[in-house]
Amino acid sequence: MLLYIDISAFSYAIPLIAGVAVGIGSWLFLRFRKAKQKVSKTLGIDENAGKEVEDDIVINDETEKLAIDENADKKVEDDTVIKD
Repeated sequence: MLLYIDISAFSYAIPLIAGVAVGIGSWLFLRFRKAKQKVSKTLGIDENAGKEVEDDIVINDETEKLAIDENADKKVEDDTVIKD
């Protein structure tokens, strides 16, 4: 007796196998990270001990916004915009 597997069955099986592999891999990765954190905490190891932290750079263009808003809001009594 010969066993015949249709080609179209593989189009369902391959993504299923890949999905299971990704799921198991991510579950193992999360378990490894939790175990590593517990061991580090128990031994008193700090991951960020030797790292330098840079300040956040915030670019604020308030002067440009104010200039645009002031020019747009200049109006005369009859609601015409004054152009400079």
